[in-house]
Amino acid sequence: MTTNRALSYRQLLATPEVRALLLATLLMRLAGRMFLLAIVLYALTRTGSPVLAGWLAFAAVAPGLAISPIAGALIDRVGSVWAITVDMVASATCVIALIAADRLGWANPPVLLSLVGMFSLTSPLTMAGIRALLPRLVPVAALDRANALDTAIHGVTDIGGPALAGVVMGFGGPTLALGLIALTYAAAAFCLGTIRRPRGQLPRLGPLFLAACSGVVRVVRQPTLRGLAVAYSLYEVSWGVLIVTVPVFAARQFAGGTGSAIAGLLWADLGLVGGLAALIAGHRRTAGRERKVMALGMLATAVAAWPLAGEFGLAGLALGLMVVGGAAGPIDVSVLTLRQRRTDPSELGRVLSVSMSLNMAGGPIGSALAGALVTWSLPATFAVAALASLLAASAVALIPMDGD
Repeated sequence: MTTNRALSYRQLLATPEVRALLLATLLMRLAGRMFLLAIVLYALTRTGSPVLAGWLAFAAVAPGLAISPIAGALIDRVGSVWAITVDMVASATCVIALIAADRLGWANPPVLLSLVGMFSLTSPLTMAGIRALLPRLVPVAALDRANALDTAIHGVTDIGGPALAGVVMGFGGPTLALGLIALTYAAAAFCLGTIRRPRGQLPRLGPLFLAACSGVVRVVRQPTLRGLAVAYSLYEVSWGVLIVTVPVFAARQFAGGTGSAIAGLLWADLGLVGGLAALIAGHRRTAGRERKVMALGMLATAVAAWPLAGEFGLAGLALGLMVVGGAAGPIDVSVLTLRQRRTDPSELGRVLSVSMSLNMAGGPIGSALAGALVTWSLPATFAVAALASLLAASAVALIPMDGD
């Protein structure tokens, strides 16, 4: 696709390879969102330990972030389609291993942390692979809307994933919930088989380690990516906190499987609003206004986390999460568009893998922190999430404006 004119959402979806990528993205993110909530609910229902739940949420993300430079170099070496497929197969395998450990009675904390950590190791292949592949499938003028569709998929999976995980885990048990997750990963891998290699040759790379190091160096030296790493990682701390606090809140308010189902529905409300907000942001175009959109969205997230979600019971939490979702859509579209506009296309795999992992580094830190704090004070834990978003909004000033 070489045209430079902007395409409508309908035209983008009519492109076979874009449609196949978005369907695979929908399935893999649905499975990922289910897994992240399911593993927290698993810890709470099996052990009743918010601390273990926080560390499992940490393990589901942190190891993969640590090896993201290698993953990015692999993407540039072998291509996004192959890299994403490897992640889907590996993820399904790890989830099946978790089912086996649970059924055999081997699911103690060390085994759970090890298996969940292994699950996370290949995740950068998908996180960066999708974002590196999109600019190769659509023209530059259509990136805003392609990214909006990508972010809207996040919203859809934020609705379906947690809702499914909560209901199935609450009323069907861990085996059924984890089995559904593994099957969804397998379906995503199947969809990727219909995508041909994008036009253009992948760059010739030297040794893998040197290629990985070059990705780190380029991100550190690039002012935009460096500023995004600081601002967005602080914003992700808020999300990491919410991943733990929402299920804990629901478990304390509702008994048995009902608490798990309520936690899933609360996250579903967030995803519904976030998906709609992303589509609106893509339609209105954020290019050139990304910094302003990010700062305003992060300020709204802070207020939504505390006092709204932290001090006004179930109604406040539901409304607060909807505000968080409404802010997240435009923030994510802005971040994606800004990062792609200011990155050399030949280095997308290496640079995006490192940049995205640095951006997401705050999430597992927030989850581990929330697991420890929530046993002391639930409102104070929400206040920590609000503080992180306030700091993130301030850090947006570190991102240079166009032309700087």
